[in-house]
Amino acid sequence: MNIAGLNITIDARRIRDFGVGTYIRNLLQALAAAGTDHHYHVICSPEDTRQFADLPANFETVVYPRRDSSRLDHFALPRLIRRLRTDVTHIPFHRVPLLLDKPYAVTIHDLSSLFYDDASALLHTVRGFRLRRGLERADGIIAVSGATQRDVMNLVPKAAARIRLIYNAPDPLFVQRRPPEGALSPGSAVAAGPQDAARERHRILERYQIRYPFLLYAGSIRPQKNIPRLIEAFAVARSSLENHGGFRDLRLIIIGDEISRHPDVRRAVIHSRVEHCVRFLGFIPFDTLRIFHELATAFVFPSLYEGFGLPPLEAMASGTPVIASAVSSLPEVVGGAAMLVNPENVFDIARGITEVLLNDGLRAELIVRGRKQAASFSWARTADEVLKLYEELGAKVPNGRQST
Repeated sequence: MNIAGLNITIDARRIRDFGVGTYIRNLLQALAAAGTDHHYHVICSPEDTRQFADLPANFETVVYPRRDSSRLDHFALPRLIRRLRTDVTHIPFHRVPLLLDKPYAVTIHDLSSLFYDDASALLHTVRGFRLRRGLERADGIIAVSGATQRDVMNLVPKAAARIRLIYNAPDPLFVQRRPPEGALSPGSAVAAGPQDAARERHRILERYQIRYPFLLYAGSIRPQKNIPRLIEAFAVARSSLENHGGFRDLRLIIIGDEISRHPDVRRAVIHSRVEHCVRFLGFIPFDTLRIFHELATAFVFPSLYEGFGLPPLEAMASGTPVIASAVSSLPEVVGGAAMLVNPENVFDIARGITEVLLNDGLRAELIVRGRKQAASFSWARTADEVLKLYEELGAKVPNGRQST
């Protein structure tokens, strides 16, 4: 097979996920921009086909209704990929079908499914077996940070030589404004001007009735995200700022899952007596999320465990100072551009918040350093490294296909 024209299949069924979806969407766009003559089959759910409409002609969507959590997926997806005469398959999530043909690459974003799994012992064992087997058979493993690379090496030592460190990057739309809805065709689009941006901000502020400074958290609300401690730290910081005119009415806005799904988070709000100043907005449209990043006084991300940590980088790209955990992959990703805190110490999180809010010089420095740090990551570079992996794997396939 000529490596210049591989038949590559990418599983894009998790395009709607909070972090993995960002990865899939931006990787596909960057691969399309790379302009190679490879042919891509993009496997997607029936309701998601429109999300791939702007990809070039060498990207072909393949509708497939089954979820990756389905037991039948272990048989049905490999059969589909075989029918597509795939040379290389990329599973951009850790759920690899047990019968998937080789060669394939799998992206590991983190190992939270093992470290923070609240399932029964039997289900946890089954999930662990599937994860390990998927990694043991993989021809290429993409780890999105050095911390994740070490986690994978510890889990599957024999796979160490097949692991590639390929970083993620912030979504470009956090720094590239889109034109007003329906204004211009994609080929001639220009960025919205300052007046459009000001009107858009005002509309968001009015819609959500925001007339106060606020701290922002955006992401899922899973145990490792440490949201109860964030709420407690916010209560401590707010109490210490009650005599400070500029922050007397400080609020905390949490964008992600609905609070009703997380009783421990609700208890933290009630116990800390901050029901009137903590808002949960659930999931919101991307353009609205971008505006919240730009308007936030600071972005707080006290996670206990991250495989990469896109939200802090996206806040940095938006020009917002960041308070983040000094653990896991976060120091590696945010570099020296964030206020680092101990995520297990409520008072240290509160200290980081108050220092960033009250020290104007520090805030300005974090904003400048944050933009520079976010700009050091690039989806074009990510796609280039992923492409090299595809081509290396494709070069090992005799006659264009390899069996299980």
